[in-house]
Amino acid sequence: MDGIPVAARPIEILLVEDNPGDVRLTQEALKEGKVRNHLNVVWDGMAALAFLRREGEYEGAVRPDLILLDLNLPKKDGREVLEEVKGNPELRRLPVVVLTTSEAEQDILKAYDLQVNAYITKPVDLDQFIGVVRAIEDFWLTVVKLPSG
Repeated sequence: MDGIPVAARPIEILLVEDNPGDVRLTQEALKEGKVRNHLNVVWDGMAALAFLRREGEYEGAVRPDLILLDLNLPKKDGREVLEEVKGNPELRRLPVVVLTTSEAEQDILKAYDLQVNAYITKPVDLDQFIGVVRAIEDFWLTVVKLPSG
């Protein structure tokens, strides 16, 4: 799908999340959203990097238009994933939104030092969580102009 104008195809989203409940809620919120999207899910940081580099089982993966990244992940945490994405000339323009339970100031500062595009703390309340995902969709998929390819 690379090379096809963003407006002519579904928005590709990569969700990097190890909590099945949060994955399900994100899927539900995006399914009922305003914008056609395709959600790919990986469960740990190593898989996220393999997906983005199109390695191994992800050889045919489509480059995402937006990455939703949890910080607390197995194998390689979200901070390390963010650092590698933003340090890679082929990936650094991809918008990354951290969506995490961490409210720690050092996590927020570190994420912005690593050039995250937005840092959002996951609400505990289910309705608020869905509202946050929809707000991300509204902003990143309808307001912001994303690079194509």
